[in-house]
Amino acid sequence: KIETMKEAIETLATFELFKGRDPSQFSIERLGGLTNKNFKVVDGENKYVLRIPGEGTEEYINRKAEEAAARISADVGVNAEVLHFDTSSGVQLTRFIEGAITMNEEGFKQPGTAGRAALALRDVHRSGKKFTSEFNIFSMMDEYLGILRGKNAWVPDGYEKVQEEADSVRQALAANPLETVPCHCDPLAENFLDTGERMYVVDWEYAGNNDPMWDLGDLSVEADFGADQDQELLEAYCDGNPSRENIARMVLYKAMCDLLWTLWGALQLANDNPAEDFKAYANERFERCRSLMSSKDFSMHLSVVEKTEA
Repeated sequence: KIETMKEAIETLATFELFKGRDPSQFSIERLGGLTNKNFKVVDGENKYVLRIPGEGTEEYINRKAEEAAARISADVGVNAEVLHFDTSSGVQLTRFIEGAITMNEEGFKQPGTAGRAALALRDVHRSGKKFTSEFNIFSMMDEYLGILRGKNAWVPDGYEKVQEEADSVRQALAANPLETVPCHCDPLAENFLDTGERMYVVDWEYAGNNDPMWDLGDLSVEADFGADQDQELLEAYCDGNPSRENIARMVLYKAMCDLLWTLWGALQLANDNPAEDFKAYANERFERCRSLMSSKDFSMHLSVVEKTEA
């Protein structure tokens, strides 16, 4: 922990704001994070969040693309203000958002929270902007699997079989694409900060132009939404009237995000990330994906996207 705080102090010293200053003049507090080291920095009246990237993240994170997404989403008013971004190291300094609570599964059980999250995502989706990178789940699966194979690393038993079965989803979505929009693409519950009146979304590492229904499906999975929360999310996003196709696409993406993040978990395991038991994480996500894909409802939603009779 002392080493971690030392790293934070040394990193801050590279910024003009903190260069040459005595660390006793400001305070540093460690925040949460699965892959990165995050810190709240209080300097008098000013408060910041420092992000130092985790080991191995350069293998699969495009920092130039992340910076563009972070700045665009901040301009839209959804992300924290970006004060410093080093694309070579991935170090980022943002303004701390006052009066906001970091969300989690429990927090999202409060009425209105899913709706506020939907509106924040929609503000970015409908901003008229474009990010500099594309987020394609299937090419990312191929890329992650290639990295894992190159390391001769573990993946859950039966993964390839389920990925083959996901080809029908790949084909349905490719045959009936929506126009891509700027998406967060990694909407963990903890990436949402709620003031009670509006929701902010932080950590744009995986952001890219994508099908907007990905963000909704992934948030539903990450925050363990039930049917009522899914309905609140979709109704807020769609002004009260979600189409059958939007609902179906969201369900397909619920399965696909679990399949993708299964491989992400296996990558964290291969990189010896100590933040949690990533083998258990990957297995849990894989089993949830397999369960949803084998359900009758999933087949019905797939046929809606394929535009065949359910």
